[in-house]
Amino acid sequence: MAIIALTAGSGSPGVSTTTVGLALCWPRPVVLVEADPTGGSGILAGYFQGQVAHDGGLIELAMAQREDLVAAELAHQLLDLPGSQARLLPGSRSHAQAGSMTTLWPVLLDALRDLDATGQDVLVDAGRLGLVGSPAPLLYGADLTLLLTRSTLPAVIAATSWAETLRDQTEATATRVGVVVIGEGHPYSAREVSDALGLPLVGTLPWDRRSAAVLSRARGSFSRRAPLRSGLSALGEAIRVHASAGVGRPVSPLAWLARSVPQTLGGSR
Repeated sequence: MAIIALTAGSGSPGVSTTTVGLALCWPRPVVLVEADPTGGSGILAGYFQGQVAHDGGLIELAMAQREDLVAAELAHQLLDLPGSQARLLPGSRSHAQAGSMTTLWPVLLDALRDLDATGQDVLVDAGRLGLVGSPAPLLYGADLTLLLTRSTLPAVIAATSWAETLRDQTEATATRVGVVVIGEGHPYSAREVSDALGLPLVGTLPWDRRSAAVLSRARGSFSRRAPLRSGLSALGEAIRVHASAGVGRPVSPLAWLARSVPQTLGGSR
């Protein structure tokens, strides 16, 4: 059993889309935790098109925490993702509820670790870093925390300080940190991005807008031949390998990046 958290520094690299896609392709039972503090449950509104009435989720667990019943209540707040072995724990309904989640995160982490006895993995959609109510205990308590970024220069620059923060915050923990590059080659390779951020490269995903729209807004069907689907399967395998074996820790500082990004990323293009 492993807990994998996915997050991003800024922009829209597709954290929720990637997490949903991984959950649908996961080869064993998996719980998808929608921990994005922005609220509104983008997964219920997007992937489920708002057609599923589900009033529970994180806010119900926050109330259950008052009576120390989070672990007992967790299973009752999960929603099946049809056609998969995944179940969803919907997020908060409003960004205004983010503050009430602060004390829930460490308790929820313990409850998620208890799922080990049932052979379930956990995928956490942690949304964007730096927001009020960010699920930091899940990010720094996961077995593997993944920073998602696109391969453009603005995206890599934006991810730089967050990569350093993630390294610093997990240095004394068992959590491993890696990077996933979305749409490599626009213009930088995944290896160049990994080197620039000082994080091990866990995997890549193709820039496939049509398939991404299926996962984020349920538009069309998720073809087995779609580049994103095969990319998600490969990424899932790489994640499981890294989560079980541990990702190597980066050791070089990133102070040089702000001074020489073009050279570090293979020169200006």
